[in-house]
Amino acid sequence: MAFATVWNYCVPLTIITVACLVRTARCQAVQAENVTVLEGGTAQISCRLQNYDGSIVVIQNPRRQTLFFNGTRALKDDRFQMVLFTPRLVRITLTNVSVSDEGGYFCQLYTDATHHQVATLSVLVPPETPTVEVKQEAVEGGEVELTCMSPRSKPAATLRWIRNGREIPGVVSQQDNGKTFSVSSTIRIPVERKDNGAALSCEAFHAALSGQKRIRHYRLDVYFAPTVRIVPPSGILREGDSLSLTCSVTGNPLPRNIQWSKINDTLPERAEISGPTFQISRLSQSHNGTYLCQAQNNYGRAADHYTLLVYDNVSVTTTVPPTTPTTTQPITSHPTTPTLLTPSFAPDSKDPGAVVETHSAVPYAVIGGVLALLVFTVICVLIVTIWCSVRQKGSYLTHEASGLDEHGEVQEAFLNGNDASQGKKEYLL
Repeated sequence: MAFATVWNYCVPLTIITVACLVRTARCQAVQAENVTVLEGGTAQISCRLQNYDGSIVVIQNPRRQTLFFNGTRALKDDRFQMVLFTPRLVRITLTNVSVSDEGGYFCQLYTDATHHQVATLSVLVPPETPTVEVKQEAVEGGEVELTCMSPRSKPAATLRWIRNGREIPGVVSQQDNGKTFSVSSTIRIPVERKDNGAALSCEAFHAALSGQKRIRHYRLDVYFAPTVRIVPPSGILREGDSLSLTCSVTGNPLPRNIQWSKINDTLPERAEISGPTFQISRLSQSHNGTYLCQAQNNYGRAADHYTLLVYDNVSVTTTVPPTTPTTTQPITSHPTTPTLLTPSFAPDSKDPGAVVETHSAVPYAVIGGVLALLVFTVICVLIVTIWCSVRQKGSYLTHEASGLDEHGEVQEAFLNGNDASQGKKEYLL
């Protein structure tokens, strides 16, 4: 595995092996340095010498196979190169490091007694961008189970689920694959229709990433039944107009087939259907009825209806403007009566075959004047009738009172034994 950048750092080893030579009073020492490197990178293994007198220096791999003998290659592995051999420092490099190269490398100094120092090589395996697996389909009203996986890392990577900037706790599992680890984090979340397209992310953290992280973005795919809505036209439709209906459909998956029909009848012959659009040209009242738009997917079915009502072409009456006489005639006064003209049809001069509708209207000002005159006449008649009635009633009451007085005098005379005529005469005198 190759990386664009190589992380290589060394940790000094403080343990020093001292070889005390019998032949000399001086001591020879060898010191090795531990190395940590990313998989796929290049490792530098160094052996530092003190008081070196030309003794044999041998470098061996973790399997105790000799790599170099006094600077001479002993193992046929081109990945190992001797880059420096001096009385103070011996250094080799190992390219394209893998976890199988991990272990202790021996720096040996052969004198009367063999002394060595071990340089430990540690290999870090950073995680790749994690993957996301869905255990089952996310259906509206149910739950979805998502698993984030990092199949290989060393040491084990740390996984974290994020949604809308907040962490979602998951169930973490880890498996040892020898020198590497596989890690997974599983979450279960309820889903609704509004969650379709929601963004989640799984983040992987690792020491080898120097504070960076590997992120896998995931977008929820929630399945739900369709919804259907017919977009009606605006205004009133009359005979001769055109009808255009649009069927707006949602759903996941989006229904591909949209069906138009007319309830209790067949579709008109002039009906044109183009996907979600339904059109009828030159409407007539025979097109009246309820039209239905239907759509379905694997999760349900939905429909919407539109009731079409086509109105007649209603004629609007207009007043006929008076004509001005072209010749001078004696002016005479004649009573005029308003005339209501009925709609008539005249041929169009541009199209002899076409019929143009003309309109007329009642002169409302004249009608108003006539009505006012009639009301005034009725009021006058009522006033005269009431006055005559009151006058006649007063005359009747006067005659009735006079008759009563005469009747009283006659009665009084009869009671007194007098002649009525005499009494009457005396009354007259």
